[in-house]
Amino acid sequence: MTKSRALVSTHNTLAKAFSIVPYLTIEEIKRMIDTITGRHRIRDELLILLLYQTGLRISEALSLTPRMIGAQDGKAVLFILGKGKKPRMVACPNGLAHRLKSYAYDQGIETDQRLFDINRKRAWQIITKVAEDAGVHKRVYPHLLRHSDAIERLRQTGNPKALQLHLGHSSPAMTLRYLATLTAEDALRIQQDVDFDF
Repeated sequence: MTKSRALVSTHNTLAKAFSIVPYLTIEEIKRMIDTITGRHRIRDELLILLLYQTGLRISEALSLTPRMIGAQDGKAVLFILGKGKKPRMVACPNGLAHRLKSYAYDQGIETDQRLFDINRKRAWQIITKVAEDAGVHKRVYPHLLRHSDAIERLRQTGNPKALQLHLGHSSPAMTLRYLATLTAEDALRIQQDVDFDF
């Protein structure tokens, strides 16, 4: 096992032991986006941004159609049919919604056609390759982008109940794992700042 894989394995083991949810930082996401090249660059970038900025499950993202992009109170939302066929509205940055609509128009995607004409396996391959090319030394998979969205939203809002509704979690316990992660990280940072001046 290479040194970097050993570190990743150790990090993942420790994270599980302390109930820390793994996630990507904004800097890692930006690095991934900047790395994307090739014929499907726009599609791949939009897929990663969609997963990261909306917290959709991969199945929800891959079933997204232009008709599902709407507005509520003048701001973009996605009308999603989630797990258990439960409908929910998901906040979507206006800029991302505009880019998704422009992509649909440029690609000639009809209102009820899927925006991403790929399967789950291909989505995994795309995301894994982009992370590898960007030098992200974590195990990166589609659901990790959902975790990353959740952590960032909770960090900025401090509202676990709103996050629960955003993610479509049926139980608050699932959402509280993200709060536990932030609390553990904050506690560690606070303790690291203690200075024993001899």
